[in-house]
Order: sequence, then structure tokens, then C-alpha cells
Amino acid sequence: MDKIENITKLLSDRRKELGMEQADMYMRIGMKQQQYQRIEAGSDIKLSTLLRVLEGLDLELSITPKNKSTNLQQTKLESIDSIQSLEDDTDDLDFWFGSEDNK
Repeated sequence: MDKIENITKLLSDRRKELGMEQADMYMRIGMKQQQYQRIEAGSDIKLSTLLRVLEGLDLELSITPKNKSTNLQQTKLESIDSIQSLEDDTDDLDFWFGSEDNK
């Protein structure tokens, strides 16, 4: 989704799917009808505001790479594996945690 119009249509469609009017967003997330109306009209908003609106519409944000061949889950797992394979250097531990006190 790379166009604001696509996002605002998704928000509008979801709100209608839930049987809500724009004014109902005040009860859901404390946003006045006029403010929410501007969002559906395509106004530029803060990320925090978008997340608030998504919460009110029971939606979540998902970010994926444009290049579909990149697998974020695999990248995440590889990062975890590389971190887990690191071993503590006891010399550093001794320095930081005061092995000199034990001498």
C-alpha cells in the first residue's frame, strides 16, 4: 500500500464494515468527527494518530519489504541464532564484575 488514498479507503471501508459512523470514533478513541473526517479525506497524520485509529478499528499495522523475496521472519531467526552463538568473554566479565575483589 503506497498511496494515501488506498489507506484512507481501507479505514473508511473498515469503519463501515463495523457499522460505525465517523462520529462513533469519539467513543472508540476520543477523536472528534471533524478530526476523523480529515483522516479519511487523506490529511497527513502522525504515526501515533494512525496507530490510535487502527486500534479503534481493530486493525494492526504490518510493514513488509517491497522485495517479496526477502523473508523478514528468516532474517529475524538468523539474527537470533547469531546472537545466541556469541559466548561470554570471561576476561570481560571479570573486569566488569570485579573479580579483583576475589583476589
